[in-house]
Amino acid sequence: MAESNFVDYVKICCRSGKGGAGSVHFYRDKMVSKGGPDGGDGGRGGHIILRGNKQLWTLIHLKYRKHVIATEGENGSYQLMKGADGKDEILEVPLGTIVKDAETGKVEFEITYDGEERIVTPGGRGGLGNNHFKSPTRQNPRFAQPGEPGQDKWKIFELKILADVGLVGFPNAGKSTLLSVVTAAKPEIANYPFTTLVPNLGIVRYRGDYSFVMADIPGIIEGAHTGKGLGLRFLRHIERNAALLFLIPCDTDDIMKEYKVLSNELEKYSPSLLDKKRILGISKCDMMDDELLNEMKKDLKKSASKLKGVPVVFFSSASFQGVPQLLDGIWKALDKE
Repeated sequence: MAESNFVDYVKICCRSGKGGAGSVHFYRDKMVSKGGPDGGDGGRGGHIILRGNKQLWTLIHLKYRKHVIATEGENGSYQLMKGADGKDEILEVPLGTIVKDAETGKVEFEITYDGEERIVTPGGRGGLGNNHFKSPTRQNPRFAQPGEPGQDKWKIFELKILADVGLVGFPNAGKSTLLSVVTAAKPEIANYPFTTLVPNLGIVRYRGDYSFVMADIPGIIEGAHTGKGLGLRFLRHIERNAALLFLIPCDTDDIMKEYKVLSNELEKYSPSLLDKKRILGISKCDMMDDELLNEMKKDLKKSASKLKGVPVVFFSSASFQGVPQLLDGIWKALDKE
């Protein structure tokens, strides 16, 4: 997925259609000069509708569409003929798209499955024709209802990517490299922080016939939950992952301290993230000899109580050392059979 093509936030003005007016009409033909009321109802205004599409991964097709306008319903006519409804405007979005009110920030709903349709702004109801207002004491009503106005509201569409496992780590922890090794994704890779500026997705082929989706979440920094860096923009994507793979390079000064900082950022953003399955991956192990790795493993065993049962895997994306064991651990965490 190209970086320039990934859009996970759009703000759109959604204007639904006005309902058609009811008709004021009385029945007439060559045999009847003063018939009763037969005015038809007005048609409903067009809705603005969101539809889930599992083939979409980004909101880029809506990036430059700032106004979406549905058509108005037609007025009612004679002989109780109802006006035609306005045409609905249907916007297809990826699964995991949430809709917010732009003024209040309140989440209104989320699109979670393929083909799901939800009304963003409903069209105005059509007005009743004068036929509805006749009575024994008012046999010739000369009025009808006007159509209800449509709604004109700004909405925010945000995408939370749907992936089985999300890669969590500070910038330059080796997340993009791992994704490029185990999937066909080609993220930008360089030896400097913040190379990745948008989430990248890839499908991991596991033991021939199986697969799962891995997401490279751009690097988190300390204080991300308060909005530092681009933290709030990226942390929301982690909410949709079934399991989290924490990546920490083997040359880090204090692995447990870094793991604790990452965990705290997730907890402060959303405590529910603590319930997700976790794996701790120690990356770039090709830079160390066996003696140093063994010492590091002993140190982590002493910190087992702090890890609370989180499995630890040492690997190197460059040499592929430990990568099969890492994938086995992810598959187990995902409860796949």
